Amino acid sequence: MEVEPARRDAAALDPELLQLAELAPGALRENSIADALYSQWLVLPETTKLVKSLIDDAKTGAVLNVAGSSASTNAASSSSLPSMFPAGSAPPLSPRSTSGSPRVMRRGSGAGPSSLGSPLKLVSEPVREVIPQFYFKNGRPPTKDLKEQCLSRTDHLFFGGGGLQVQEFRSVTKDICKLPSFLSSVLFKKIDVECTRTVSRDAFVEYWINDNKVTMDMASQIFEILRKPGYTYLTQDDFKPVLKELLATHPGLEFLQGTPEFQERYAETVIYRIFYSINRSGNGHLTLRELKRGNLIAALQQLDEEEDINKVLRYFSYEHFYVIYCKFWELDADHDFLIDKENLIKYGNHSLTYRIVDRIFAQIPRKFTSMTEGKMGYEDFVYFILSEEDKSSEPSLEYWFKCIDLDGNGILTFNEMQFFYEEQLHRMECMAQEPVLFLDILCQMIDMIGPEVDSHTYYINVLSGLDKYFPFYRMRAI
Repeated sequence: MEVEPARRDAAALDPELLQLAELAPGALRENSIADALYSQWLVLPETTKLVKSLIDDAKTGAVLNVAGSSASTNAASSSSLPSMFPAGSAPPLSPRSTSGSPRVMRRGSGAGPSSLGSPLKLVSEPVREVIPQFYFKNGRPPTKDLKEQCLSRTDHLFFGGGGLQVQEFRSVTKDICKLPSFLSSVLFKKIDVECTRTVSRDAFVEYWINDNKVTMDMASQIFEILRKPGYTYLTQDDFKPVLKELLATHPGLEFLQGTPEFQERYAETVIYRIFYSINRSGNGHLTLRELKRGNLIAALQQLDEEEDINKVLRYFSYEHFYVIYCKFWELDADHDFLIDKENLIKYGNHSLTYRIVDRIFAQIPRKFTSMTEGKMGYEDFVYFILSEEDKSSEPSLEYWFKCIDLDGNGILTFNEMQFFYEEQLHRMECMAQEPVLFLDILCQMIDMIGPEVDSHTYYINVLSGLDKYFPFYRMRAI
């Protein structure tokens, strides 16, 4: 009880520093050897005096002069501890120190403090890695070489020092901006905000170079040119100036110069086709993300290089417009530019059923834009005929899936498909044709789709009346 402070001092000694030759290095870590060393230390005369003095101080209530009580007493107590080695002599070096003892290496390596002293260790400060800026709110600034190259071409086109008019600005749009030429008038008006009908060199440099338009991709450039100030999306009206210039300048559309009505219908059809394919949200707001994911930019580039407009099959083909418009005009018996149910049932030699036409006029696949109740406008018909003629596209799949999905739960079941096929089966019977059972058609569809449940298993489930537990096809709404 009385010798506990002395035990703490003895425990602080490193057994390896004692360098006892008769003991193996590994044996110093055993409790028996530590107890033997402690017993030897206690029998020393200096230890007896130290213990006795500590006991006397404890009885009188004096401050104990023990190592660790304070900084001043620590040195005194440590100096008063008896040593097992002769005074003035140092313990011999361990033979293992020359062979790389872990403890000796830790004490000798580096310029930091010794492990016997302060517990604080010298930690090197981590190197800061500088990450270059990768986001620019107003676009990435052009490099010095790109800016000088663009300024050189600008000075060449604005050689007189004065401004350019809209007819002369086409070369700037193609040579410097690398944009389709029929975007020239839109870009011209975007820069000429004061409507002076002239664009100066400084105004163009400020808009195209200093505003970092030159470093944008083509989709972002066209989006910034077409969108109205304060808007984050494009509308159908934003494309009308582009189609107007296209009709006035493209050599493949010169024959429409004398028919303004057909020019207007062609422009409308092209815009409807663009929004049908690219505006996947269907809200009439074309975002930059949708513009980049679509193929409109590639079609615009092809359009500026191809003189035959009918070879540009994406959106701009005049033959495609002619077929769409003639189909609509043929169904519109009274030519009021509206179609009702009885008109649409005649489409494709009465290939549509009354039930599917009812779903279309119930505006299930798409809301009508016509303001007349119960009638379909030209834009609505364009969406219908594009979905009817090409059923492999995603907009077409979504259009017809919504028509067949009666409960709108995103799953096509046996009963829903049979509901629409019953009318076709009745038609075959009226025409004295051999009827094709729906189960046979269903098996063919299952084989083509390849669901998790094979067609044979599903066919047995249908015959046994368990089909309601096995919806044959599940499709996520796109």
